[in-house]
Amino acid sequence: MSNKINILIRCDSSSTIGLGHTKRDLVLANQYKNSNITFAAQNLKGNINKEISKKYKVKILKSNDINELISLINKKSYELVIIDSYTITYEDEKKIKDNTKCELMVFDDTYEKHYCDILLNHNISANEKRYKNLVPANCELRCGSKYTLLRNEFIIEKEKLEKTIKKVRKKTRVFIAMGGSDHSNENIRILKALKDFKQLKINIVTTKANANLKELKKYCSKKKRIKLFINSNKIAKLMRKSDFAIVSPSVTMNEIYFMNIPFLVIKTANNQKDMYDYLLKKDFLVLKKFEKKKFKKSIFKIIKRIG
Repeated sequence: MSNKINILIRCDSSSTIGLGHTKRDLVLANQYKNSNITFAAQNLKGNINKEISKKYKVKILKSNDINELISLINKKSYELVIIDSYTITYEDEKKIKDNTKCELMVFDDTYEKHYCDILLNHNISANEKRYKNLVPANCELRCGSKYTLLRNEFIIEKEKLEKTIKKVRKKTRVFIAMGGSDHSNENIRILKALKDFKQLKINIVTTKANANLKELKKYCSKKKRIKLFINSNKIAKLMRKSDFAIVSPSVTMNEIYFMNIPFLVIKTANNQKDMYDYLLKKDFLVLKKFEKKKFKKSIFKIIKRIG
C-alpha cells in the first residue's frame, strides 16, 4: 500500500461503545504508511481521541449526522473513506457514494447489508459466502484470519513464544481482558469467582474508559496475586507470559487465537454472536454469559487441559 492518498477513518470510542473499533482502525492506518490520514470522531465520554492525535490528525464531529461527514469528505477531497461504526447504515453509505467521489471501505462484524467498494471482516470467524446479496456485485471482500489486524508486537511476541521452553511454575498465570470499557462489569465477577483458585496468578487488563475502574482498582489493590494493568502497551507480552486467557469474543480474541494461547471465552454483547458461534462449533471453551457455576467448571477444565 505505497500510493500516497488522502484517507479519512470514521470511528468512535467511548465508555459505552468501547475502544475496539478505534484500536483496530489504528492498526489498519499503519498499513497506509505513505498516506495522509485523518480520523473523524465524536467527542464522546471515555473516548481515546487524544491517543489517536499522537500520530494522526483528528477531526471532531458535532454529531453522527451523515451530512456532516459528507461535507467533510468533499471539503478535503478524501480518496478513501473507511467506516467503522454500527450507527452508519446501508442508506448512509449509499448517500456517501452518491454525493462524493471517494472509494468506500466498510468494517463489518455482523453480516449486515452494505453499499461499499471494499468490505473488511477481519475476524477469525468471518465467512465470505454469507455476504452474498448483502454487498454490491463488484465489492471486494476481505474476510477471515489472513486480514486480521495485529499490531507488530504480537508478531514479535509470538516468535518469542515459539522459542520458549515451557517451564514448570508454582503458579498458573491467567490473562484476563473483558474489553477496554467492560460495560457489563464482568471483571469483578470473574475475579470473585477465581478467589478459590489459589494456584492462579492473575494479570488483568483494562483502560481508563472503564466506567467501573474505581471499583476494580479497589478490589485489586490488596490482592498480591492480582496485577491490574491500565492502558498497557505490553498486551502481547502479557499474553505470551500467560498459561491461559479469559476473554470476550472480540478483537482481543483474534489476538489470543493468533498467539495460540488456551482460552475461555465469555460472550458479553450481541455483536459477538458470530465469533461465539464459530468458537462453539469448533469445540472451544465458551460461555454464552457469565454464570458462576459454569464459569468455575470451565476453569477446572482448562487448568486440567494445560496440565
